[in-house]
Amino acid sequence: MNARILAVLALGLLPCAAAAQLETFNEAPIVDGKDVIWVPTPDAAVDRMLLLARVTPNDLVVDLGSGDGKIVLAAAKRFGARARGIEYSPDLVEASRRSAQIDGVAERARFVRGDLFETDFRDATVVTLYLLTSLNIKLRPKLLAMRPGTRVVSHVFRMGDWEPDETAKTGASEIYLWVVPARVAGRWRFELRDGTKFDLALEQRYQRVAGRSVAGGAPLRVQSVRLDGGGIRLALAGPERTLAGRVDGDRMEGADGAWRAARLGSD
Repeated sequence: MNARILAVLALGLLPCAAAAQLETFNEAPIVDGKDVIWVPTPDAAVDRMLLLARVTPNDLVVDLGSGDGKIVLAAAKRFGARARGIEYSPDLVEASRRSAQIDGVAERARFVRGDLFETDFRDATVVTLYLLTSLNIKLRPKLLAMRPGTRVVSHVFRMGDWEPDETAKTGASEIYLWVVPARVAGRWRFELRDGTKFDLALEQRYQRVAGRSVAGGAPLRVQSVRLDGGGIRLALAGPERTLAGRVDGDRMEGADGAWRAARLGSD
């Protein structure tokens, strides 16, 4: 994030130790009081984060731990998006609001005081982060429960075993992008326009999906499954065919109704 408020006591670190850890990422932390650290994100990293997330005027960008509001302001001013910052420090919230007024983007850039783990941000289409890995992992269930296709982008810190979909580099820092995947694990019954029917069992770990046939009759092989947010693409053999479409809860459907599938339950 553009400015980072980190609860040092929750991390089990004294301010100087936390500052030293963050300095290994070429940041310039400012110790603010005995329990928190404020770390500004470099301007180049702000731009790279928003570019990697492919922010457009149709997006709502939510910055978790927005600090002085740099990412929110950039999303609104340079990308034309609606943006909201969630920040615990009331002083930083007020400073960010003043900056939005000065920059002429107060209608699109809003700032609220709140706890990252308690505030509702399910309406976001893009979430930006500059938190430690431990905090990212704590937020991970909340992020994975968001709408499929939501983009999550983090400066420097990863998400544990949830591997990023894309990685970029700016200066000495890495930027990571994840796309929230639809939940497709379970047994599905497929029906093609020509009347062909079969069942597939899909196993999922984040955006990685594997499948196998569980229908009788001629053997059907699942060669690959690709999940991109709410989009799915299955390559099948026996005979060879590709099914591309969208996932909507317990249903899938191909373009122009070429095929459809319904979830039967867990396998």
